[in-house]
Amino acid sequence: MFRMNICRFIFSIIFSSLFLLSNPFVVLANEYDHPLYEKDAPTFTLNGYNSLKPNKTNWSLKDYHGKWIVLYFYPKDLTSGCTIEAKGFQRLSSQFRSLNASIIGVSSDSNFSHKSFCSKQKLDFTLLSDTNGEISKEYGSWNHTFSNRNTFLINPKGKIVFLWTSVKPTTHPKEVLVKLTEIINS
Repeated sequence: MFRMNICRFIFSIIFSSLFLLSNPFVVLANEYDHPLYEKDAPTFTLNGYNSLKPNKTNWSLKDYHGKWIVLYFYPKDLTSGCTIEAKGFQRLSSQFRSLNASIIGVSSDSNFSHKSFCSKQKLDFTLLSDTNGEISKEYGSWNHTFSNRNTFLINPKGKIVFLWTSVKPTTHPKEVLVKLTEIINS
């Protein structure tokens, strides 16, 4: 009986390890394990939409030089989890702005979809269209046809100073604000 339990235990560890290594949705042990942690943020220029600047169509990381950036990747406009997360960031947007921080959402959706999403949810931050996943891949946030729900906090010098993977949409915007405030005040 004892040997059988040991064998089951060993099998479960091996199976769990294989599952964790092959599952793209597994959260890293912590943010320090991510290859981009404390590195310069990969640059980009993407089409996007912002209701405060409706005539601007191209957005670049350079547009935000000297600001904190909350760069969050999400799967799809107008879906429940993505709407909850976006509305959470919107509720806190004035607090982020008071800390010299800009919120940028990235998904594989089109500009047309982003415009509709911003209009319907009254979002006043930028949503970028990464239709082929090129930028999402550079940030390790791509899952074949959509972006994974990951967030990168980029300092005014363009360095990634904190990140979250596989976030919970209901609490995540507040977590980001708390961490940003903590970093600025430290």
